Amino acid sequence: MYKMKIYQELIPCEEPTAVALGSFDGLHLGHRAVISQTLGEPGLVPTVLTFARNPLCDLGGKTGGELMTQQQKEQVLEKFGIKQLYRLQFASIMHLTAEQFVDEVLIKVCHAKKVCCGFNFTFGEGGSATSADLTHLCTQRGLRVAVKPAVMADNAPISSTRIRALVRAGAVGEAARLLGRPYSYLSTVQHGQQLGRRLGTPTLNQKIPDNFVLPRFGVYASRVTLNGHIYCGVTNVGIRPTVDGHFVSAETWMPDYTGPEVYGATVCTDLLHFIRPEKKFASVEALGKQIRQDGEHARIYLQQECKQAFA
Repeated sequence: MYKMKIYQELIPCEEPTAVALGSFDGLHLGHRAVISQTLGEPGLVPTVLTFARNPLCDLGGKTGGELMTQQQKEQVLEKFGIKQLYRLQFASIMHLTAEQFVDEVLIKVCHAKKVCCGFNFTFGEGGSATSADLTHLCTQRGLRVAVKPAVMADNAPISSTRIRALVRAGAVGEAARLLGRPYSYLSTVQHGQQLGRRLGTPTLNQKIPDNFVLPRFGVYASRVTLNGHIYCGVTNVGIRPTVDGHFVSAETWMPDYTGPEVYGATVCTDLLHFIRPEKKFASVEALGKQIRQDGEHARIYLQQECKQAFA
């Protein structure tokens, strides 16, 4: 299997490329439309040039939260067919003029023959150059340029900002439609208070990665990928008010899992459907009963709506 090459510095590649440019925070359907233009070009290696973190972080702005980890981004891009990834520190190129970016980065480093971007792409010192400027500069130098217009859904452009708002509202199904994949987090299973085990509903305790956009607190039907197998899950995101929790946690019970403990394992959890808001119960016994009801709700949802087969 071809392993995608990853460059974290401006190291010249060995072959001519078709390169997609952008921060690609979330790799939603709009981003994928840009990236798809690098594929299927005879003699050109499909390549993405992006950043280790959102450029807004280096410019003193706020991103509103990440939608995927770097590891997830790499997995999605490789599956999509990208062969080379330049994941740069924005500070390393932010002071280049538009002309310098084209000459020193796209031509000398990427060996680009085709350049792809979105309609709202900006570059050059201070973000002063637009996709029209990119087209002009590249055409002068004999490079082809493909500028993708906004991808629309329900008469509005698909954007990371729009998707973040959906996740915060708990509308994870709608967010998944715009992302082209479920909102998910990939993190290590940690030790918890063992309350779920005492209730007969042992949970995977995971920390949602730092700087991620947080979903609405509540209970979700989820899908868990563990050791190459897929399981139905029911996930509570919140502060566990019944047991006086004080920090945000994500705890997932897998009703059909009977294997060994998985502390320390890296697990991907997809949030698929909002079941109910987080609430405080009169007793832990009442909480345990509700968890079982939520688990059945999740199982029915995944079987009917996702047509999902489980391990």
